[in-house]
Amino acid sequence: MPAEPGLHAHPDDLEAVRAWFRALEGYVNALDFKGSYHLTHEDFLAFGTFADFVVGREEAEKNQWRKVWPTISDFHFRPDIRALVSPDRLFAVGLAVFDSTGYNEDNSTFTRSGRATVTFDRKKIGDPWMANHSHMSLLRGIPQVSHGKRQPPPDGGPEA
Repeated sequence: MPAEPGLHAHPDDLEAVRAWFRALEGYVNALDFKGSYHLTHEDFLAFGTFADFVVGREEAEKNQWRKVWPTISDFHFRPDIRALVSPDRLFAVGLAVFDSTGYNEDNSTFTRSGRATVTFDRKKIGDPWMANHSHMSLLRGIPQVSHGKRQPPPDGGPEA
């Protein structure tokens, strides 16, 4: 079956990439750090606002996710998620634009928009994608810091 025009991905692979982004969206909004672990490899590698390289999902949680997720709300990816998939369909790059609500120091809000590039692999066609790298960045002119104060649970699981 040919790929959707301009997306370079079999429709099943594209839907699986989109499902991954939707799943991440849910974990961010629930502040469910540990729940999101199954979306990434243990040796996950990320670029970060707070560090040049973040190596490993536990480090990503500590040095990225816990510094961002509790400070924002209403995080979601726009529907126009794109993907490039290797000919063997075992490696993919997902590209998405996101929006969330950011908070100024006075608790007033701003639209916090950005983009994400995530690389994925899997052992066989039909398996869910697992991220091995991500780079998320804010669009130009967006404040770099949000001052929201949602409280994550101490165990990193869903909020009570």
